[in-house]
Amino acid sequence: MKKEFELPNELELDDLLRKLRSLSWGAADILKAYSKGKKPPYGFPQALSVQDGGDGPVSAADLAVNSWLLDGLNNSFPSASWTMISEENSKEELVNGSPPVDNQWIWILDPLDGTKDFLKGTGEYAVHLALLKFNVPVLGLVLIPELDELWIGIEGSGAWCEDRIGNKKPVTFSESNKISEMTLVTTRSHRDENLDKLIGSIPFLEKKKVGSVGCKVAKILKGEADFYVSLSGSTAPKDWDMAAPEAVLNAAGGSFTHANMKRLSYNTGDLHQWGCLIASHGKDHENLCKHIENELSVIDPTFPV
Repeated sequence: MKKEFELPNELELDDLLRKLRSLSWGAADILKAYSKGKKPPYGFPQALSVQDGGDGPVSAADLAVNSWLLDGLNNSFPSASWTMISEENSKEELVNGSPPVDNQWIWILDPLDGTKDFLKGTGEYAVHLALLKFNVPVLGLVLIPELDELWIGIEGSGAWCEDRIGNKKPVTFSESNKISEMTLVTTRSHRDENLDKLIGSIPFLEKKKVGSVGCKVAKILKGEADFYVSLSGSTAPKDWDMAAPEAVLNAAGGSFTHANMKRLSYNTGDLHQWGCLIASHGKDHENLCKHIENELSVIDPTFPV
């Protein structure tokens, strides 16, 4: 690693990564057991109960991984002066319009990004875990259990993929450097008329539909796709959908911004990521953003990019 950033309470990065690896593969075991209808490890209940979480389904698997990761980090680093926010505890700790969390260090967790895909059995689900420093993601993990892929990105140190035994693979962005040569990775759900019009206006070469945001960004990191577009409508993705994928992609040298090239903002008092967000390998990101921003101004001149 080229550069390490200072962690709170004089924690060592190697110690933190060692624990994060262990917790991540434990989370993978939990989710894969639930997906196969088997009893999950670590004493979690076997029944895959599902309830309406308001923004989408919440399963016993979401709750189990949430508990596994939060308890694991808290028990391993009890003196760490960070705040931990997850999709599953935010309803108790945060509401839209509440003041931003007053802490230099914040963990943002999505224990199961792509719950619908998990329940449908597509395998395109992920676990997102990001560490923010002054509200900027500086460390991110994207775990894709069904592929045994753990993507790790660290600001100033790069990004890579690990398997269960620690074998590492580098990021391999594609060589496509023009929009007309690029592959778009897009959502399987959450579609609306404006997004359909926008996608139809972009002169990309190919389109792939993938579930979780983490899985989409992993496609970019592996060179199997070149860019992804998120467009808010009646709702929008949340901080935990974007923080970890952004951290890994940025650490790899890619780009994840609004269509006007503004960085994503976290811990603002609004959990939603409104607007048009674009993730890419970064080789033609500015032109891609300009094209999309111009097309949006025609589709909906009032849309806040």
